[in-house]
Amino acid sequence: MKRNSSRRNFLAAGLALPVAASATRSGDASAAAPPLAETGLRYRTLGSTGLKVTSVGFGCMITSDASVIQRAADLGINYFDTARGYQGGNNERMVGAALKGKRQNVVLSSKTHAASREAALADLDTSLRELGTDYLDIWYLHGKTSPEQVTPELLEAQQAAKKAGKIRFAGVSTHGGQPRLMPALAATPQVDVILTSYNFTMDPGMDDLLAAAARAGKGVVAMKVMAGGFRRVKPSDKLYQTFKKEGAMLAALKWVLRNPHVHTTIPSMTDMDQLDDNWKAMAARFTADDEGLLAKQTRYIAPLYCRMCGECADACPQGLPVADMLRFLTYAEGYGQFALGREHFRELPARVARVRCGECPTCPVTCPFGVKVAERLARAQELFA
Repeated sequence: MKRNSSRRNFLAAGLALPVAASATRSGDASAAAPPLAETGLRYRTLGSTGLKVTSVGFGCMITSDASVIQRAADLGINYFDTARGYQGGNNERMVGAALKGKRQNVVLSSKTHAASREAALADLDTSLRELGTDYLDIWYLHGKTSPEQVTPELLEAQQAAKKAGKIRFAGVSTHGGQPRLMPALAATPQVDVILTSYNFTMDPGMDDLLAAAARAGKGVVAMKVMAGGFRRVKPSDKLYQTFKKEGAMLAALKWVLRNPHVHTTIPSMTDMDQLDDNWKAMAARFTADDEGLLAKQTRYIAPLYCRMCGECADACPQGLPVADMLRFLTYAEGYGQFALGREHFRELPARVARVRCGECPTCPVTCPFGVKVAERLARAQELFA
């Protein structure tokens, strides 16, 4: 990316404008986009940031084809999300190359898993270098599940990055633990944006959490909107083929977009077909037929998909992080990303990685939604260990 704006100019502009009006920098994305009537683009304002973002953004985590990202940007999609750890650190480099020359027209976010101020800021500098930009629009503390993990040290790192002109807004992402974490984030003034799992399988209480966050002025970004994808599980299964033909994934995205408290979404897109499907969701209505299809899809994935509700936390006598391991398996079987699932599995402590569920006579872990926990954990161990 060509660095068209220096940090010094960015800081001066930021001091001269109120936050809500500061969308001019990435607000160029909506200003430069073709008229709504011609494109079907839909924009929402990302909380109090003032950023105008397309309701369907682009989750780059599993994308390896840069041309898909380029086409999305050409179509007018203007929010792109990556992270320092995606694809072993290579995803940011690919995203940066794909968006070269388009920086002023997009909202760009990345994330850090770091637990200390020093490590987080080092990640940020690496992210900027790999993406080829002087600043991120949003920088997330990634994968938090409790308020205690969002430490004053990490919040201070984000504020330091803001003062240095390296980021515009600070965020936190979460796969689970929302009932405790999201109210805490909504009450934390340093947090501008919340990135959270949200899909048709989750507890209805999530709607209240999202509404409260939006009322607090937080930008709300939804991930895991396809409820695990499962585009590649049992491809010969007739029911699977029916869901694919009838558009279950499109219905899942439309379900999320019906919520006005969701400001944008970051579905994964690996090819042009997925991009085209997700593009259609922006201007499409959620219908009774969609609702019926998702009801069938819910029954289909019930034994497979972990909703990250937290009910199984600390339930395994062997100390397995059940929800995390089920998420790793979803990467492999739901999204077709075996390497990503294995990478996360290998980050588990050695003692945990050595556990084999088949050695336990019975499994005390039960799922209120019907996930076959012992069977799925054994499958993860078989694949990744």
